[in-house]
Amino acid sequence: MEDIRLKAIRRQRRKMRVRKRVFGTAQRPRLTVTRSLKHIYAQIIDDDAGVTLCSSSSRHKSLAGQIAGGAGNRAAAAAVGKALAEAAGAKGITAVAFDRNGYKYHGRVKALAEAAREAGLKF
Repeated sequence: MEDIRLKAIRRQRRKMRVRKRVFGTAQRPRLTVTRSLKHIYAQIIDDDAGVTLCSSSSRHKSLAGQIAGGAGNRAAAAAVGKALAEAAGAKGITAVAFDRNGYKYHGRVKALAEAAREAGLKF
């Protein structure tokens, strides 16, 4: 139990280290990623106004047909990134600041970011 608590504390420290520098504005909102063992979530936030501009996750019904083999893999993360970039494009958002939320830029987080870049978002 102690190991799980320490792991969460270390991630919070990494998160705060990143958040000191990454701030979303109206011109360049913040794309933040949250992952669990089964799903991945992403949203674009304007921190000045305190508003979520658009979001996507592996739990959205619109992505149910695109995600094969479960929602906790890199293919699902890539589908979420692509869907988020398309939603952002529809709202006129072209550039974002990427907030990895204390997670390593690796695996599902990296797949989501690369898919969003390929779909037209600039980081």
